[in-house]
Amino acid sequence: MGIENILFICLFIVSITFFVVNLRKIIFNIKLGKKINRSDNKILRIKNMIRVALGQSKMIRRPIAGFLHLLVYIGFVIINIEMIEIVIDGFSGSHRFLTNLVSYKLYHFLISSFEILAFLVIFACVIFLIRRNVIKIKRFWSKEMTSWPKTDANLILVFEILLMGAFLFMNASDVLLQRMGHINVITGEFPISKNLIFLIDGLSTEKLHFIERFCWWFHIIGVLLFMNYVLISKHLHIFFAFPSTYYANLKPLGAFDNLESVKNEVKLMLDPNADPYATPTEPNQVVEPFGAKDADQLNRVQLLNSYSCTECGRCTSVCPANQTGKLLSPRKIMMDTRARITEIGNNKRKDISDEKSLLNNYITAEELWACTSCNACTDS
Repeated sequence: MGIENILFICLFIVSITFFVVNLRKIIFNIKLGKKINRSDNKILRIKNMIRVALGQSKMIRRPIAGFLHLLVYIGFVIINIEMIEIVIDGFSGSHRFLTNLVSYKLYHFLISSFEILAFLVIFACVIFLIRRNVIKIKRFWSKEMTSWPKTDANLILVFEILLMGAFLFMNASDVLLQRMGHINVITGEFPISKNLIFLIDGLSTEKLHFIERFCWWFHIIGVLLFMNYVLISKHLHIFFAFPSTYYANLKPLGAFDNLESVKNEVKLMLDPNADPYATPTEPNQVVEPFGAKDADQLNRVQLLNSYSCTECGRCTSVCPANQTGKLLSPRKIMMDTRARITEIGNNKRKDISDEKSLLNNYITAEELWACTSCNACTDS
């Protein structure tokens, strides 16, 4: 085992450790909310998760953005299957380990498919950058989209372009090294990277080896950094979209749950024989609050949804209150909820308290009263 393998193992362990620690903090924050039972209709929930999270059913309602997002989603997920080989190579010191397990034709087909998808991901990301920064689509420039949300989106798009580019240049330099006889593994040319060979053809063996190793390290470090970065980014939906859609409310849109205390009061009023003093309130009984003033008074699925928000603005763009000039922005509500529950979680871990609340300090009453409960945001 060489120094390169030792460095890789250390980097991998540190990255996974940071990921687990920070993910547990988010789970802790979500568990600050009220418990809610969403264990019913398991088959229907799985179908909903497959349709919405995996099948991107809500995204494709907007054909252009939906198609491009589908390219990035499918491409990024499938290309990272290549990470299996990279991780094995990093631990074992091998080179293109999968060539020992599968046939030449199958390996060539897999990497060729990954390259085509990588090219499509780059294409889609460039279009997304143009839509955000040149065309400046309105929903990406609302007032709640301050400098960080805009920067966050651009960083991820640029980062994905660089990761895909590193993958393609790694293959291009590898092919040239194979031609020179410096690598025993023979893979042949791949459909996209072969068009990049002219950019590095004629370089010395040392420079080609440096490019190949640099791209390999850049790709693995990039993916590990990305994995940790998404935990503080709107792109956390990559992980949380699946549990969020699984635990979604399956009731008809607009259906409200009855508060038990209110229901009991109504029963007493409607029953002429009822004695309101028959069951006196216990002196130490905690009265259930009506509604929620702070983020930890929301249920856990609602908090999970706030972490799953992609800040895309589809909800706000269909909100009739927002479109008629009211202060309400469903996207801002989700962003504020996530920010507040994160703050509450951090305070609890430090054993401190503040006088803030989600209502008034983050969300104004005017915003909430503008909501008509039409559920257009939920449907979008």
